Amino acid sequence: MAQLASMRPFLLLAALLGSAASQAQNLAWISSEKGNAITLVDLAQGKVTATLPTCKRPRHMQLSPDRKQLLVACSDANAADVIDVASRKSLRRLPLGEDPELFDLSPDGKMLFVSNEDDAELSFVDASSGHKLGQVKVGKEPEGVKVSSDGSTVFVASEVANMVHVVDVASKTIRKNIAVGKRPRRFAITPNGQELWVSNELGASVSVISLKDYSVIATIALQLKGAREADITPVGLLMTRDGKRAYVTMGRANHVAFVDVASRQVTDQVLVGKRPWSLALCQDESRLYVVNGLSDDMTVVDTARAKALLSVPVGRVPHSVVLTD
Repeated sequence: MAQLASMRPFLLLAALLGSAASQAQNLAWISSEKGNAITLVDLAQGKVTATLPTCKRPRHMQLSPDRKQLLVACSDANAADVIDVASRKSLRRLPLGEDPELFDLSPDGKMLFVSNEDDAELSFVDASSGHKLGQVKVGKEPEGVKVSSDGSTVFVASEVANMVHVVDVASKTIRKNIAVGKRPRRFAITPNGQELWVSNELGASVSVISLKDYSVIATIALQLKGAREADITPVGLLMTRDGKRAYVTMGRANHVAFVDVASRQVTDQVLVGKRPWSLALCQDESRLYVVNGLSDDMTVVDTARAKALLSVPVGRVPHSVVLTD
């Protein structure tokens, strides 16, 4: 008993350190296009705790499958900064070709699929060496990239062609071109693997594509009382794990739409910052984190109540948000 009593201060200290370590992982990582940096926000405290320098014009970010590394596409550096999440240190730079905008990783994390806006290409890049393994010509100004769950197919959105290109990974050829709304931007795949959703920035809509035959089976029009259609410019698109709800940023309309996936109806709209851009959900999906590109902040939204709770100032022209919680 005496030995246990003497150990109590050390056990208490270990518990406190364990709690601190847990909180340290409860972070939002936000890329800042104009700041050439990544802002770290402690989600428990709702405040910025660090700023990490990175390569020029960081935009899209994604965690490796094991969640140990963060890959940051830097458009003006033509590369990805690979950051160790635990140490917050840059490990290496991967060449991604001219003006990389968005990318996705193969399910095994071994290959990156990169939209190169200036070259109108989808590039295949080895994730360990950075060697370019091939490319496919697509429509002008490609942006959104999404890999199927089995890694066999990549979907690419061309903003100028108003198309989604279906690319076969093995043959590196376009299997089909799908006409969607005006200026398609981002993707989400329903968890059952049956539908691909596409945000149409200048179409004020979301196209729903059947993954059985790659046909457009529905178009969800987004509206907001008092807003002109031209001010509703959806970009960010995210689905819950159960596939019952989708979240869509409405751009210049400064709102996020809550969409019931089954009925394809908008159920709620939440006012956030100026030009909401990208989205992330916490692990239990009770909080939605919305990056606002023109107000330089991140809005925290209570998803159950469809209510904005907090606005956190972040870097200049924030682009993407990734959570390590």
